[in-house]
Amino acid sequence: MTERIYHSNPFPKAVLWGAGALLLLSLVAVAFGRFTGIGTVMNPQAQPRVVHSLHFDDRADGAVVISDAGTNQVVLELGPGTNGFARGVMRGMARGRKLEGLGNETPFRLVRWTDGRLTLEDPETGHVVEMNAFGKTQLDSFAAILDAASAKQGSVTQ
Repeated sequence: MTERIYHSNPFPKAVLWGAGALLLLSLVAVAFGRFTGIGTVMNPQAQPRVVHSLHFDDRADGAVVISDAGTNQVVLELGPGTNGFARGVMRGMARGRKLEGLGNETPFRLVRWTDGRLTLEDPETGHVVEMNAFGKTQLDSFAAILDAASAKQGSVTQ
């Protein structure tokens, strides 16, 4: 017969409730900032300095082909197994479109702002990814895409 051991000091429920309340408060604060803009860092005077409209396509061999939306010229190819962050962001944006029942005809916009920020924007869903939030290495991966697009087609300034 197996002997059951009961602990006389179970984990305090107050701690669990406190942790749950902290998580809920964090989610509410993030949602509040996201929908109102209060508590977020933005520069309202910043203007787009360099803008490229780009298509991102997965190839059968695992490469991602980035092409200019206006000319359909290949800007850059990300080989299989490389540029994991860039691939993840692009696939996440594509997944967002798929979940909303949208196609991939509309290009994404990669923008370098006058205040130094770099964003990837989806005009279809309104999603914007601030690359500066992820650190220098990840920022550099998208800066390389923007630089390659500028070198091939010339930049569009606004």
